[in-house]
Amino acid sequence: MIMLNISLQRDELGALVSLEMGKIKTEGVGEVQEFIDICDYGVGLSRMMNGNVVASERPGHSILEVPNPLGVVAVLSAFNFPVAVYGWNLALSLAAGNATIWKPSPSTPLCSIAVTKIVARVLEENGIPGAVAGLVTGGKEPGVALAESRDIELVSFTGSEHIGRIVGKTVMSRFGKTILELGGNNASIVMADADLSLAVPSVFFGAVGTAGQRCTSTRRLYLQRSIASEFLERLQKLYSTIKPADPLVESTLLGPLHSSTALNTYNNAINHLRSISADILTGGNRYTEAPLDAGNFVEPTIAIPKSTDPKDQIWSTEIFAPILNAAVFDDLEEAIAWNNAVPQGSGSGPADQTRA
Repeated sequence: MIMLNISLQRDELGALVSLEMGKIKTEGVGEVQEFIDICDYGVGLSRMMNGNVVASERPGHSILEVPNPLGVVAVLSAFNFPVAVYGWNLALSLAAGNATIWKPSPSTPLCSIAVTKIVARVLEENGIPGAVAGLVTGGKEPGVALAESRDIELVSFTGSEHIGRIVGKTVMSRFGKTILELGGNNASIVMADADLSLAVPSVFFGAVGTAGQRCTSTRRLYLQRSIASEFLERLQKLYSTIKPADPLVESTLLGPLHSSTALNTYNNAINHLRSISADILTGGNRYTEAPLDAGNFVEPTIAIPKSTDPKDQIWSTEIFAPILNAAVFDDLEEAIAWNNAVPQGSGSGPADQTRA
């Protein structure tokens, strides 16, 4: 029933995501669809949480293993996916018999209120208190209280590495459980034999989609030397076609950064690139003409830093903005070493035609 009621208001919720977070409406609607899909998955999963019957050394006895709910699960979600992240957690938590309490990002309260009202109504219509899927909004304080509370058996946190470490240590200090979905510093490795008609748009979407504000955004690009120039030329042509606009307009492909804080992150990264004499191939500026000057609209950027040392700040730091740093390699082992040298995870991948 939750899945059905969310799906009936998918477009409205998607528009709200776009309005409050800033991602384009297509992505906003797609995010709500993720909520719907995980509910469908959770329904099936609920019939698969089986226990085990284990043989006992005592004659005539067997051991029955039965999974039990944890109790209350806290969900601390981030601004960039203000609906989907909660859906992923809520569906599986409810399927396992748990209650949830949701603390969303303080900058996306409207999405959380809208979703919670839908979920609570469905629960109450089926004789379950709406507080089984509770909500608390606000700044730092409620998040700290949930992380510290011994009544919360599991804390699921999505956000930065810095805050994730704090949450993890706080919950572990009381021997609680955590799920930590933290930063990403993802790389695309493009080999000489790659199909550029597929690889170029893939990198483009990975780097520019959601204005670079995904933990899975492509932030590093490693190109084999023989195709580097052609690849970058094609990629710059694609970048030249992207024009930001109102994210609620169906034809828009690039919206603004979420906040002034995100804008500062972008500006600081660009200033750092210039300070280390990186070659900025395209982008590097905030849009200043009307009406874009009234929002946090920035140019997606491709840069080639002078250094390829993955321990340098420009490579080892997750920059939550549409900035793609590129480097050229000679053999695959070198690129893999660069890819693996940063402290973040999430996802990276090669583009080629000869390796499985």
